[in-house]
Amino acid sequence: MGSSKQHSTEVLHQRSKMPFCPMRMAFGGFAIALTIGYFTLYTMKKPEASALDVARVATGTSHPANTHPPPK
Repeated sequence: MGSSKQHSTEVLHQRSKMPFCPMRMAFGGFAIALTIGYFTLYTMKKPEASALDVARVATGTSHPANTHPPPK
């Protein structure tokens, strides 16, 4: 009548311990998001803007209106 098959106590065979520290994974994800954001701004920049201008705008130390084209 009863089944002799035993079931595992694990849910979907998940490990109880993560392979990496959660804080390290959060920091890594944040760094990846910042990198993607910077390169997105860099690809959308005006031709006369420098990489330093993009970094200033990305960090909030300057606004797009405050960046100056290089002297000719």
